Amino acid sequence: MTDASTTPPKPASQLRDIWQQFRTHKGALFGLITLSILVLAVLIGPYLWIPDDLTVAQEMKIKNQGPSLRFPLGTDQLGRDMLSRVLLAGRVSLAVGFVAMVIAIVFGTFIGIVAGYFRRMEGPLMRLTDMFLALPLIPLLLVMVMLFRDKVAAIIGPELGAFLLIVFAIGITSWMATARIVRGEVLTLKEREYVLAARSIGARPNRIILRHILPNVVSPVMVAATLGVADAIITESVLSFLGLGFPPDFPTWGRLLNDGLQYMQIYPERIIWPGLAISLTVLSVNYIGDGLRDALDPRIRGR
Repeated sequence: MTDASTTPPKPASQLRDIWQQFRTHKGALFGLITLSILVLAVLIGPYLWIPDDLTVAQEMKIKNQGPSLRFPLGTDQLGRDMLSRVLLAGRVSLAVGFVAMVIAIVFGTFIGIVAGYFRRMEGPLMRLTDMFLALPLIPLLLVMVMLFRDKVAAIIGPELGAFLLIVFAIGITSWMATARIVRGEVLTLKEREYVLAARSIGARPNRIILRHILPNVVSPVMVAATLGVADAIITESVLSFLGLGFPPDFPTWGRLLNDGLQYMQIYPERIIWPGLAISLTVLSVNYIGDGLRDALDPRIRGR
């Protein structure tokens, strides 16, 4: 019979260690809580708060009203409830941020792995990356939206067409940083002993990449993904603020800023609330990225 005192302790869980290190970062914990509240608010809030269907419908008799019990954030110049519009706009802005981030991360990871592992492809792919880095992002996005918005809208509709065009345009112009990070990691990993051993026994490159290299680049990719969400939300807000984003009746936080610009001196709350939502989201995501960077680094974890 084995003595309980001599029983070896259970091995520590890596996920538990990462979470414990993440919890020690107060900014990251604040960002996680704030972002969770924002996500729950934009997902559940419109179902709980749409007074008299005044989110899209126009009621000129109650336009430009201040905060009240019926309209906590007031109404806009067309009599639409601002609270409902901010919540619905958050759905679109957050969806744009996350979907564009996924496109950028997938494309950037693919380019980085191919450039880092296959020496022949490194030169052309890195010069392509440098070319994209040299392009001015906002003017390029403006040109893409102006050229293809009407064509895409005629095929799949104005709202879905604008969403797909914007997330694709932002994602396809935001992959460069991820590609460089992944390439640097792959250049180091492909010289490790376990990769050399797998290569010596005749393992195919695709198997080495999937089994040995890709799992080890997840940590920097996750950090880049969190920062990519913030960049995508800001970029979409800029496009909508310039009037080249979604249609006027399809609210986003950037579109609400655009609508409230001409009323800024009379009704400053029109731009305060969507601006505050953008700021809190970007700040939260950046803090989460900092916390993940520290938690996923084994040299820092455990200190």
